[in-house]
Amino acid sequence: MAVSCCLIILSPLIMQAQELTAEENKLYDLLMQYRREHGLKEIPISKSLTLVAQTHVKDLQENYVWSEKCNLHSWSDKGPWKPVCYTDDHAQAELMWNKPKELTSYQGNGYEIAFTGYVDSTAMAEKALATWKSSKGHNAVVLNEGIWKTEWKAIGIGIFGSYAVVWFGNEAENKNCP
Repeated sequence: MAVSCCLIILSPLIMQAQELTAEENKLYDLLMQYRREHGLKEIPISKSLTLVAQTHVKDLQENYVWSEKCNLHSWSDKGPWKPVCYTDDHAQAELMWNKPKELTSYQGNGYEIAFTGYVDSTAMAEKALATWKSSKGHNAVVLNEGIWKTEWKAIGIGIFGSYAVVWFGNEAENKNCP
């Protein structure tokens, strides 16, 4: 089993690993409750995946321009990461999956679900989860179904502005890391 620690990269767009905000905690709690209702285990919070999630929502809020080509899994060219225009054909999936390794010392791939909505910030968690539950593909990621039949061992959550993302990983994070 691989273990990883969170590497903090200092950049204006890469946030230092943060504790979850109240709304991020709410989303985590709602996700875990939903998983328990389906007989699934709780997923431990990962500082590394949280760093990636919080960095990505900040990049989305500050730099994402909606287009029919590049979806919410895209990353801008405004940070110390490889930019990616993520398209519906998943041609650039590996660039997105590698973001945890690129930004932190987490050694596994990361898999993201993303939401945007101009809602009251105190309702973001509920709205994001409701949207993901209603999407067959996103719901499958949350509930480990279909091609996502795996065991998530780490999770990171980010909410910023009008964006919410959750990153899932198959690798556990080393709890002894700072």
